[in-house]
Amino acid sequence: MTSRDHGFDHLFGRLHAEGLLILPNAWDAGSARLIESVGAKALATTSAGVAWSHGYADGNQLPVRLLLATVNEIARLIRVPLSVDLEGGYSDDPAAVGETVAAVIEAGAVGINIEDGPGDPDLLRAKIEQAKNAGVRRGVRLFVNARTDVYLRGVPTERRVEETLARAELYRTAGADGIFVPGLVDAAEIRAIVEASRVPLNVMALPKLPPAAELEALGVRRLSAGAGIAEVLFAKTASLAAAFLRTADSRALTKGAMSYPEINALMADRPKPSP
Repeated sequence: MTSRDHGFDHLFGRLHAEGLLILPNAWDAGSARLIESVGAKALATTSAGVAWSHGYADGNQLPVRLLLATVNEIARLIRVPLSVDLEGGYSDDPAAVGETVAAVIEAGAVGINIEDGPGDPDLLRAKIEQAKNAGVRRGVRLFVNARTDVYLRGVPTERRVEETLARAELYRTAGADGIFVPGLVDAAEIRAIVEASRVPLNVMALPKLPPAAELEALGVRRLSAGAGIAEVLFAKTASLAAAFLRTADSRALTKGAMSYPEINALMADRPKPSP
């Protein structure tokens, strides 16, 4: 059974029109199932978390075969729409990116993030066109969330909004369904981008970001955790492991822990949803 059989592609798009969609990003099947179990309406991956879970650095270093294995594993276990962070598509060849997107759709995704990074915006435009074509070929209304790194790449403050809007329009004309602007935290700039952009705005959780209610009032339609949850858990794991190595105290390993039966039950085989 594929995503198209139970309409997840349509559902995922609608979630961006029903208020603020909050996405706590997962990095493997276990974290995805856990996040789903606490009420997530949809799931998205974090490219950093997925790369780290396989022992690779973030930044287009992950082999595509491992990405696809991860998507298959997550899609097998969850019953909500799944969007996959493709970084830059793992290639500078738009046609190759299209083939990767097609494989990600076949694995169970109904949405992707794809980014411009330090590259030419026209290259991302071409990749988006290929990604949308892959969705059409697979019969899926693929939600393409185009990430622009204008705020992360040191564009002068006085030009950031203008440059972001120019890229948002370029990507929209290529078929993008949303614009993701990590690093954007200023309320006035958020409002300006929402008012001038013709696609839903996605921002990333950061310490100076306005609270969710204010973001929704400003017109933001998607809030992503990014690598934040994975980063906290890496820090917690390092702290627990270091303490255990130092003290061999078993009590620290049980304080606040989920029980074995509770976790095991989450990962048990689940019946497939009806078409």
